[in-house]
Amino acid sequence: MPRNAPALIDPDVQLLQALAHPTRLAILRELTATSEVCACDFTSCCDVRQPTVSHHLKILKEAGVIAADRRGTSIFYRLEPAAADRLRALAGELLGGPQVIPATTLAGGRQTDQGRPENRAQPTV
Repeated sequence: MPRNAPALIDPDVQLLQALAHPTRLAILRELTATSEVCACDFTSCCDVRQPTVSHHLKILKEAGVIAADRRGTSIFYRLEPAAADRLRALAGELLGGPQVIPATTLAGGRQTDQGRPENRAQPTV
């Protein structure tokens, strides 16, 4: 029996889920203190081992929260300005303000006529 493909995740949900972990939040706090951080330096701020840091960096990168640059054998991470802008806009919306930045800005998804992200399930295979 074929497995159903998972429904597309709202980019705002993906962004908030990526931030909803103590290690990932520690990584973000470390990145806000400087312009970029080498992956090897996160183990000291997060008090976890490198494989765990790599796992959390992957989640943050897939959510569009961070970007990476490889230099030789090192990978340096930095915050994505679009993610910070989206978080500010979400906070404003939750406080009753208008929707400023469409959620599709992060994920490049489609929007409905009302400016909201279109949330369609992918066809089954």
